[in-house]
Amino acid sequence: MRDKKILILIVLLISISSCKKFLEQEPDNRTEINSVEKVAQLVGTAYPGYGYLAMAEMYSDNSCDKGPGVANTHVSTPFPEMYNWEEVAATGNNTPIQYWNGVYTGIAAANQALASIEEYKLGAAANPYKGEALLARAYGHFMLVTFFAKAYVPGGTNDSPGIPYVMEPETVAIKKYTRGTVASVYAQIEKDIEAGIPLLTGGTWAVPAYHFTPAAAHAFAARFYLFKGEWQKVINHANLIFTGGDFTGNIRNVAAETPSLSSDAYQQWFNKGDKKFNLLIHETYSVYQRSSSYGRSRYGLGVNVYSGYYTKPTPAGATFYYRGWTSGTGNYLLYKYYEYFYYTNVTAGTGYPYIMLPLLTSDEALMNRAEAYAQLGQLDKAIADCDLMASNRISGYAKASHAVTTTKSKAFFNVTDDKEAIILTVLDFKRRAFMTEGLRWFDILRHRITVKHDYLDANNDATYKELGPDDNRRMFQIPQSARDLSNLEPNPR
Repeated sequence: MRDKKILILIVLLISISSCKKFLEQEPDNRTEINSVEKVAQLVGTAYPGYGYLAMAEMYSDNSCDKGPGVANTHVSTPFPEMYNWEEVAATGNNTPIQYWNGVYTGIAAANQALASIEEYKLGAAANPYKGEALLARAYGHFMLVTFFAKAYVPGGTNDSPGIPYVMEPETVAIKKYTRGTVASVYAQIEKDIEAGIPLLTGGTWAVPAYHFTPAAAHAFAARFYLFKGEWQKVINHANLIFTGGDFTGNIRNVAAETPSLSSDAYQQWFNKGDKKFNLLIHETYSVYQRSSSYGRSRYGLGVNVYSGYYTKPTPAGATFYYRGWTSGTGNYLLYKYYEYFYYTNVTAGTGYPYIMLPLLTSDEALMNRAEAYAQLGQLDKAIADCDLMASNRISGYAKASHAVTTTKSKAFFNVTDDKEAIILTVLDFKRRAFMTEGLRWFDILRHRITVKHDYLDANNDATYKELGPDDNRRMFQIPQSARDLSNLEPNPR
């Protein structure tokens, strides 16, 4: 049944490639969502059906130029454009437009679920699914405003254009929207989070990791408040993910559990629904994992990042355990996503590729709490969280050798301030732990980190381009279709 549901969703996402196509369907031809069971099924599709991994990785400092001498590389769209922080006109795999459409399709499902709950007066029995729809709607808009608008600045006016916050099902084929402001989008996200979390209490889901359970909701809230700079709220929500705020035994124990796994089992391990560390996962139509896609792009995870940073010792004094594969010398793959393939015609070999994409993990929530502790000056608690992460990532971890200390961190980063050193340690741990998972871009935005990309010539001599904290290219461009159909203003360039 799960594969059948995945196929239905994938077909839906492919056929509904834009809001316009969805809206052109006559309302009378849509299935009536008039029961709690139907709402539950609908809200399970209220998540993005496409991924942001290529977008986030290519824009960040996790990517580099592998050079013209590396064999079997390609310069196929959208990778060169994104590495250059240029607008991508294409609408296919790994593109910003594809992600934009996928997120709004999920939001449409959430809004229809909310409307049906009210229309058919489904009452308290539908509360957990109402809460899930509110959280899914908040998550979708948060991801869109993060990629397609200026980064939120704690304490700032945040009055630059946001993204349309859609709160009701579409009833007309073409509707005009306004982008509001980043501040107004954040205010509505917060409202949805605060309204949705209490409704989740008592909810039951066949596979909790496929839904916004209370644990996933608190993890998302922790990420949201990290962007807002409301540190105590980050801590409060992170502490509600597991009983007593104890992440022990609840994060990815990469160093202990993965070395003996086969390559296929290793890939599947990261994305299983029964793993405690996967708080929210969702199937996404994707070819990101393929060597012919991100892995063999000339611009991606190359030797300068892989050997020059990723495989080097951490501030704890040892490397995090890693496994890497090469698709020809210089093309590195971490294979954290297992590609499933649903055949529609076995003889022809046609069908739909998808991966189970972790949207929220306990590892991220732990590190978000660590940063919040550090920002509040509670360095002992921040260090304890870092040590827990290190103990699950360093092979043969021994506290005497691998414990995080302010002294070691200050020396590693060549800084003199204890707080700064621990915050940098948190960011370093996150960059390594989530390499190729897209989360580094979030920290680059929040901490206003300048990204430098190299460009190698035939002699491997490098020139560089930078993307500074106030560069408008840090915002992905609003899709042309949205500008044309909904009269949305483009981002400045």
